[in-house]
Parts: sequence; C-alpha cells; structure tokens
Amino acid sequence: MAKEQNKYIAIAGNIGAGKSSLTGLLGKSFNWKMYYESVDDNPYLSDFYDDMRRWSFNLQIYFLSSRFRHQKEMQEAGVSLIQDRTIYEDVEIFAKNLHDMGLMSDRDFDNYSTLFSEMVQYLRPPDLLIYLRAEVPTLVRQIQRRGRNYENTIRIEYLERLNTLYEDWIDRYEHEKLIIDTDNLDFVNSNEDLGKVIELVESRLYGLFN
Repeated sequence: MAKEQNKYIAIAGNIGAGKSSLTGLLGKSFNWKMYYESVDDNPYLSDFYDDMRRWSFNLQIYFLSSRFRHQKEMQEAGVSLIQDRTIYEDVEIFAKNLHDMGLMSDRDFDNYSTLFSEMVQYLRPPDLLIYLRAEVPTLVRQIQRRGRNYENTIRIEYLERLNTLYEDWIDRYEHEKLIIDTDNLDFVNSNEDLGKVIELVESRLYGLFN
C-alpha cells in the first residue's frame, strides 16, 4: 500500500521526556523534515529559570511566536514533517502552570491566552500527536544526562505539576494521538525499543483502517 504524503506529526511531553531525540530518530526513519523547539538560542530561558516571576510572560510570548512561525512554515512546506513540541502545550501546560503558581499575573495570562486563541484558528492540527509519558524520576535522570546548566534549578515539584497538566490535557485532546510510556523504553540506545516505537507510529498512520 502506498503511503500517504504530507503527514504532520508532532511530539509532546514534559521537560526531559525525549522529544528532541525521538523527533530526530523518527524524522530520519520516515524521511520527514524535522522542526525543533528553540531552546539553545532562546534569549529568555536562562533568565527565566533564575527569576520565573519576572520573565514568565516574556518567555511564553517568545515560545508562542517561535512556534507560530514554525507552524506557518510547516503548513507551507508541502512535505511530511515532524515537530518537537506543539504550540498547544504553551497555553495548556506551561503558561497555565505559571499562572496557577502565581508566577504569571491574571492580566498577562489573559493577554497571552487571547493571543493564542487568535493564532490557533489559522493552524492545522497534527495528523498524529505522539505524547511521551514519563514519571518524574525518568525526567530528572534524562535532564541530568544532557547537562544544560540553566536546567539545574528545575524543582521536582515543578516537573510534577507539569506532568499533572499534561495528563489532563492529553485526556481532553480531541485529535489523533498516540501515548507512549517511556519509563522502560530507551529508544535512543536500543534499536529494539526504537523499532517498537516506529511500529506503533506506522500502525497508527498507515494501518489497514487509516
């Protein structure tokens, strides 16, 4: 059976869940163009982790702008592609958490949410959203392994709050989704585990009843 063209795949998950790694591995396996989250060149991220209350709105606006720009590029690309983190996670997870923790004011959160609502009307949802589910110990281990200095101040409580919001959001997500529990998977170092993930994705995208 010939595979359909121009698929849009997105990978969602908490900090340290393995999104960037899986984006690269699946992109190479399926020959999809890869779009990565702007992290290393983000001018606000380091300041944010030092003072979340001061920089929360700036950081979220940067991410929202960056992902909206990527979404427009992707919709105009005319090729199959895979994206590291979605625009939906900005408002559903990260901005909401900052607001709930009192680190983003009501005024800023309302402004941000209104802007998001206007933007998202012009965007195409993914053909498949892959959610990487991971418990906090797995996240901590993988965050420590990659050794980004600005992530050293991330608190376990913060990761736990994000995980709770992710679970709530993925339960409400109405489009096509694939949930992968990663605590006992090592798709980076194990070809067998990567093969399992590829098989799941192939089945969901190109299976008999799709």
